[in-house]
Amino acid sequence: MERITLDTNCLLEVLSRQSPMHYIWEKILLGDIVLCVTTEIMCEYAEMLEQHSSPQIAQRVMFQLENMTNLEKISTYFRWNLIKQDPDDNKFVDCAIAANSKFIVSNDKHFEVLRRKTIWPRVSLKTLKEYHEHLSARYS
Repeated sequence: MERITLDTNCLLEVLSRQSPMHYIWEKILLGDIVLCVTTEIMCEYAEMLEQHSSPQIAQRVMFQLENMTNLEKISTYFRWNLIKQDPDDNKFVDCAIAANSKFIVSNDKHFEVLRRKTIWPRVSLKTLKEYHEHLSARYS
């Protein structure tokens, strides 16, 4: 199973059944993907779900997440501070590094710094579209 760290903007997009990216959520629910999170990430998921949907939907999604066997709760012990433009995004980078995630999946432009070869430790970034294409090729 592939391990990923999913930025909140991407979580919100994959949840919608109308989204062409919903396939990713289906793969997560099927257990084909290990979703790596920290407590801080889960709090942000809950907060953003409440802002962008109804309280019932937010509660249902959080219940699903918390009860998935393929959700891996990660403890981070070091702050890498690789994203200077938006330090709040570093929680995803720190999680991905601690979890040894194959990818961080994000559409946030602040994460583009991770594509530079001079950044260490190396963290692989895929946009949601790139990750969708990766999964489609892998499972076709």
